[in-house]
Amino acid sequence: MGYWDHRKPVRRARAVDVEAIARESVELLDAGGLRALTIRAVAARLGVAPASLYSRLESVDDLFDLALDRALSDDEHVQRGMREMGIHDLMLALHHHLLRHPWACQVIGFRAPRGPGYLRLSERMCSLLTDANVPNPLSTSYALSNFVIGSATTAPVSDDERFRPVDPSIAPLYAQLHAEHVVSAHQIVAVGLAALLQSDLTAQPDA
Repeated sequence: MGYWDHRKPVRRARAVDVEAIARESVELLDAGGLRALTIRAVAARLGVAPASLYSRLESVDDLFDLALDRALSDDEHVQRGMREMGIHDLMLALHHHLLRHPWACQVIGFRAPRGPGYLRLSERMCSLLTDANVPNPLSTSYALSNFVIGSATTAPVSDDERFRPVDPSIAPLYAQLHAEHVVSAHQIVAVGLAALLQSDLTAQPDA
């Protein structure tokens, strides 16, 4: 169960503000990764006792839910993309967002995003794909987001992959292509998104 399934009502006039909890959680994750985010650490930044946070939260998992959605909702590039961009550029905006917050990929791996920010993004993706007459907009939205999340997850090792040599005695064609390859990681993501969209635009709807 996630935070969005069991939001607690405010019962005290001086209850800790959930938005403040979310923003402090984002800052802790940006600075130190998953291990940095604890109830005690957030409480310390807010200047309250850890027990005070339990008036709004069930567990530390709620902090991950709140941080994930707050980071996306505060990203001006993604928010502008949802208003103005087509699906390809919106997915590139999401990719940039995940690169700025690497922990988000890890959180999505064990916490399905169900906050209002991610729901609005999913709604926009499905709407754009429906308007483009994609036969199965939901499946395509999953394929696109999974590709973007996977690409962002492996981004930290992309330079290692690009510059580590390939043994030509085992994989001669791969070694040749790898040595000649100069395309940036960003271009690879853009090309991959275009290929996914093209394949789904030309796919036949299920019988």
